[in-house]
Amino acid sequence: MITTPKGTAPTVRSDPSRRGPRTGLEVRLAARPDGLPALDDFEIAEVAVPDPAPGQVLVRNLFMSLDPGMLTLMTGDPGMPMPRYEIGEAMYGDAVGEVVASADPSLGEGDLVVHRMGWREYALAPAGAFRRVDKDAYPSPSTHLSFGLVAYVGLMAVAGLRPGDTVFVSSAAGATGSMAGQIARLKGAGRVIGSAGSPGKVAHLTGKLGFDAAFDYHDGPVVDRLREAAPDGIDVYFDNVGGEQLRAAIGVMNAHGRIAVCGALARQGTGRPDDGPGDLLTVLGKRLTIRGFTLGDHLDRAAEFGPQFRAWLRDGAIVHEETVIDGLAEAPRALLDMVGGAYLGKPVVRLVAG
Repeated sequence: MITTPKGTAPTVRSDPSRRGPRTGLEVRLAARPDGLPALDDFEIAEVAVPDPAPGQVLVRNLFMSLDPGMLTLMTGDPGMPMPRYEIGEAMYGDAVGEVVASADPSLGEGDLVVHRMGWREYALAPAGAFRRVDKDAYPSPSTHLSFGLVAYVGLMAVAGLRPGDTVFVSSAAGATGSMAGQIARLKGAGRVIGSAGSPGKVAHLTGKLGFDAAFDYHDGPVVDRLREAAPDGIDVYFDNVGGEQLRAAIGVMNAHGRIAVCGALARQGTGRPDDGPGDLLTVLGKRLTIRGFTLGDHLDRAAEFGPQFRAWLRDGAIVHEETVIDGLAEAPRALLDMVGGAYLGKPVVRLVAG
């Protein structure tokens, strides 16, 4: 179900006390939501953009990422391993942009960089906050924001994927799930199953993305649908959802199965806590492993993943899909729409008209 956001549009506020040679927009948290945010919990401000001081770099953002975890940062849930968004301050998130001015020798004008200062048109910070990336690696710089590495880490480092494993991926048509299912297949999984929220997405998984089976989680109890798709059980569950789908996976999982917990859409999409994994006696009896992870703990895997990902893309072995939303002012609504299931693949906001 797609949640219809409350309100009409975020407030756009100019700060007349700030002057400079250039200005840019940034999105701030206007109020801390209780549950699922509304559009009026965001504020868009026009701010002055100063020149970089010694050791600093100024970047014009080209694309920014949208991530369901951003909703949890808005509510300030203490379970998140990242700093919450603060009221009145610009939000943050992954972005890719071009250096437009530099006062540090490590980066020069025209360099393409990735960083964590999305939700704004310009990012000004010490040079160490930016990482230079190859301009020619992908047809679009937005591909540097792919969640492919997240999926790879979850499967290989966290779940310990083995050739022949039966793998179940929830939210499989989304940014991370679509990558996880395809990478599992490329890494030797014997059977890959996905869940999604509409018949069209289910057809997309088994058609374009090459999943062996898929089901709409609205079509009756998830545990029944999963048993139908995996009559011999599952060995790995890549969890983007939690809730009923996590409980179903535990019920259908084979002994010594492994669960990589990447997201909690069942909670993030409703603003309400879910019921957790259920009866842990089953986890004990089957000797299951349930492990949460964040990418920051596994950045060492980037060196091995990058060349594989580029080769897969070049050879047509993997499909990397994006939904592009134009303009920073559209980012708050797009974030809410994303959690409601509006998009296929990775949603990114284009900040510079192309």
